[in-house]
Amino acid sequence: MTETTINDAEIAKFTAMAEQWWDPKGKFKPLHKFNPVRLGYIRDYLLSHFERDGTNMRPFEGLSILDVGCGGGLLCEPLARLGATVTGIDAAERNIAVARLHAEQSGLAIGYQATTSEALAAEGRQFDMVLNMEVVEHVDNVPLYMKSCADLVKPGGLTLTATINRTLRANLFAVIGAERVLRWLPVGTHDWNKFLTPDEIKTLLTRNGLRVIGETGVVFHPLGDEWRRSTDMSINYMIMAERPAAG
Repeated sequence: MTETTINDAEIAKFTAMAEQWWDPKGKFKPLHKFNPVRLGYIRDYLLSHFERDGTNMRPFEGLSILDVGCGGGLLCEPLARLGATVTGIDAAERNIAVARLHAEQSGLAIGYQATTSEALAAEGRQFDMVLNMEVVEHVDNVPLYMKSCADLVKPGGLTLTATINRTLRANLFAVIGAERVLRWLPVGTHDWNKFLTPDEIKTLLTRNGLRVIGETGVVFHPLGDEWRRSTDMSINYMIMAERPAAG
């Protein structure tokens, strides 16, 4: 393949921090804090869409889930524990090495691969759910990336895109505030110019044959020290889409 979504500078940035993926007080502390709200959103849609029993300890048995840009596997592992057959891919080989080791230590069978969404799509692979979580703002060739993620969704399957809005509030809070004031993230983690608006994400989803079925903002509540869903999509947001079933 001649086209790629890989941004070498972004890969180097996350490779340098790879050893800290599973440290809840390290450089990925914000993602550890963010995990419950995004996992809850994923779980709710999987239960409803695939008509699964939420009282079951492993409700997602038989479902295949792909996490694109999986990092150290922070989402892969809880989804595997819920019974799903999970594949995690990341363009940074060091991230995959860390993820594999942690999964082995946790006794979990997760299919980790150091590859890209476009390479996997070229193989004709498809999944019941494709996760695109906080990745689109770090890739090159966004249209190719979103098309490859869409191509990986089975008919009747779901895809979730989570990212940061391109607004002045997002620049103030997600870049300046989170990186330079609160020091939640290393300086340079995000480039405001690479953020996409919800309308831009929706356009890319529908252009590739998907139908938007849900959206939510995500906001931080300092008193509870937790992230919660919100109608406010001006900073962090998530958009759920489905590929219509064949026939």
